[in-house]
Amino acid sequence: MSGDNGRLVYSTGPGGPVKCPNCGKTPCECAEGLAGELRKRTQTEPVRVSFRKTGKGSGMTYVEKLPMHPEGKEELLRKFKKRLGAGGAVKNGVLEIQGDRRDFVKTELEAAGYKVRLIG
Repeated sequence: MSGDNGRLVYSTGPGGPVKCPNCGKTPCECAEGLAGELRKRTQTEPVRVSFRKTGKGSGMTYVEKLPMHPEGKEELLRKFKKRLGAGGAVKNGVLEIQGDRRDFVKTELEAAGYKVRLIG
């Protein structure tokens, strides 16, 4: 399977998995896509930051369409949770942070170079 930039990332063909040409590991552990790092490809859609009120509690802030490696999302969420003193989780590639934290998330992601759109 080829990545967006045309390099082979993983294959189950004859001879087993192919190692990444950059980091030499399978699966790829390149720094590209880790928290705070922009992917080399251009960002086509803005990151969506929204807030939804739940039945009880203060609601959740959701960060969707973040073009980042899953491990990078976990690392970024850890940083956000520590700075905000809030809970959260990554579910199906979506960052969930307790409370209305849209402004904080927007400024942090924009400082990292992402295009951000506030929803709701």
